[in-house]
Amino acid sequence: MRHGKGRFIVGFLAPGLVLYVVFVLSPFVQAFHYSLTDWTGVTPEFSYIGLDNFRRLLDDSLFLAAMRNNIVLLVVVPLATVFLALLYAFLLNVGGSASSAGVKGIRGNGFYKLTFFMPQVLSIPVIAVIWSVILEPTSNGLVNSVLGLVGIGPSGFLSDPDLALWCVMWVLVWGSVGFYLVLFNAAISSVPREIFEAAVIDGAGRLSTFVRVTLPLLWDTVQTAWVYLAILALDVYALVAVMTAGPGGPDNSTQVMSLQIAQNGFQFGRAGYASAMGVVLFVLTLVIAAFMLRISRRDRVEF
Repeated sequence: MRHGKGRFIVGFLAPGLVLYVVFVLSPFVQAFHYSLTDWTGVTPEFSYIGLDNFRRLLDDSLFLAAMRNNIVLLVVVPLATVFLALLYAFLLNVGGSASSAGVKGIRGNGFYKLTFFMPQVLSIPVIAVIWSVILEPTSNGLVNSVLGLVGIGPSGFLSDPDLALWCVMWVLVWGSVGFYLVLFNAAISSVPREIFEAAVIDGAGRLSTFVRVTLPLLWDTVQTAWVYLAILALDVYALVAVMTAGPGGPDNSTQVMSLQIAQNGFQFGRAGYASAMGVVLFVLTLVIAAFMLRISRRDRVEF
């Protein structure tokens, strides 16, 4: 039995490994290859042009603007989502009144968890369509209709270059908080209640308990969430493509790198140039993930 153990493990893993190499790693290798060519994506003929595509990126104002927008998303979306999800998860588990029976969560926390998680059952295009209707810049939009009831004129929202990107960020945070709330809730539920009760007995307030007790105990989970949200902030193609005018408008205020890749590859017939953008996005994602893991690394708190 032990003699055939190695062959069994190899035979069990080989099909999945082959599929992973063919459908995941192979496209990455092809993207690196095509980034060195002038391939149009339509004809089989192409020529090797070395690093010319990457040099063009340095002078492409639209791609640089898209990169700046991605950086703004990278800063705002993870910060807002992690903070709100962690705060809500803490309140649902420890936000109730403290009594002789110990610390408890708020009443009806199961309902709140379900409500926050509901956006996760919707696809990104559906969410984009819903919010594009809610934020419609005319007086027929839901938000503008409510503002009109209190005497405030209609706002441009998605048609205003100064507001459009913030609207996209709001929808990203709105759609992501529920998932990470459930994630943090599971992590908090695994913490012994005696720890929170001891903090209350020692006179710690809610804020102090959140900062000094909850956050250190959940740091590994927060670190993982931070990396996934950073990747989400770099890949918002579906939301921007459906939700914004153009897409990427108005005045290219919501352009992102993934949208530029799709437009150059499939709309403008510059597959080689789009592949170079994809390589830059791939390297940027790896660097940011490694950087975030490095700066957020700390000694694990045991309980």
